[in-house]
Amino acid sequence: MKKNLIVAQSGGPTCVINSSLRGVIEGAREFDNIGTVYGAEHGIEGVLKENLLDLSAQPKEEVALLRYTPVAGSIGTCRYKLKSHQTEDFDRVIDVLKAHNIGYFLYNGGNDSMDTANKIARLAQARGIDLVGVGIPKTIDNDVGDSEFKLIDHTPGYGSTAKYWMHAVQYANEENKGSSPADPVLVMQAMGRKIGFIPAAARLADPHREIPLHIYLAESPRTLEELAEQVRATVKQAGRCLVVISEGFNVGDLGAVNDSFGHTSFSASRQTVAQIVVNYLNKVGIGAKGAARGNVSGTDQRHSMGYASIVDLDEAYRVGQKAVELAAKEQSGFMSTILREPGFIYDVRYDMVPLPVVANSERTFPKEWILPDGCDVADDFVRYAKPLLGEEMLTLPMLNGRQRLTRFEPIYAPKKLAPYVPQADR
Repeated sequence: MKKNLIVAQSGGPTCVINSSLRGVIEGAREFDNIGTVYGAEHGIEGVLKENLLDLSAQPKEEVALLRYTPVAGSIGTCRYKLKSHQTEDFDRVIDVLKAHNIGYFLYNGGNDSMDTANKIARLAQARGIDLVGVGIPKTIDNDVGDSEFKLIDHTPGYGSTAKYWMHAVQYANEENKGSSPADPVLVMQAMGRKIGFIPAAARLADPHREIPLHIYLAESPRTLEELAEQVRATVKQAGRCLVVISEGFNVGDLGAVNDSFGHTSFSASRQTVAQIVVNYLNKVGIGAKGAARGNVSGTDQRHSMGYASIVDLDEAYRVGQKAVELAAKEQSGFMSTILREPGFIYDVRYDMVPLPVVANSERTFPKEWILPDGCDVADDFVRYAKPLLGEEMLTLPMLNGRQRLTRFEPIYAPKKLAPYVPQADR
């Protein structure tokens, strides 16, 4: 007997999140035991509110366009966390699964999402519901998994954000080189919270170290005073300096704002790291005529589709396909994963890892990849990250000069339950 499938998304979106969604939708067509594929609108909140978009009923060309459509506009994402005390929410999830004959629950996200997928699958099975729960990895931070890269080599989304930063630093260097008599120092802030994979990607713009470039990760052991000394030394030698710094670099109190997962939302905080660094450099002096300037990139780091990596898009699609395959084969409690094959020729395989292991793991940026001066990363990082970017730029479908994006039709599963307000929203 066929069972239906729900796919949901959580956390910050990426350029390639819809490629994984496409992998799920198209992959499900290949299995006779999977019925209708529903997209939970805005993640687990869509399950709680019974807002289930019928993805099986969508035109195939719109599904295909998901490859070229960035971030989460198609089915939405959320930052709603199911906490252990929210028993009514868990009961509601079970009721919705029963009402719509759901046998497969796929959740696309980071560590917290893997924990949610695991909790729901275990709870459903404890309640006598035959439910398979599978996770799909996603995050631009590349912080899902372990520091030995044995659970997952890299997360879909990171390669495209790394490519964004490679180009951003190339272009910023051209600007800085031309305007350095007036603005010798440019400080660029990158996303990444507590882990440095995104700012580290700046080194991909200059693998031969020809640009006067400093990279400060959240893990970089440097004070503002030491940072200023290093910048002045580079300005004295090269006449200018580019600084790429993590939004999580410790500069003191930012007036931080946290989301429901407890993660700091740096873009919503009172101050930015880049502005504090720029102000400090201009206060103590940069060792040359002119001033330091700042550039704070925002969500463009994860939605600039023109910079999307073709490698990233292909791999995101395949982890979506792998997740469906695991679900169809009743492999509950696992996350589909990407593992790099040994050897100098880049190649990967798609496998599975237990959800509880992923949910309780936390990747850190390898210490040996941070150079002793604390303002650069090692060549080993470049060798790791470069294959994820691909060699070509993505060609986007256009219509009347504008990009053609996926536009799903508002076809929803008929609601069978009474309206419900999630516990955290009351």
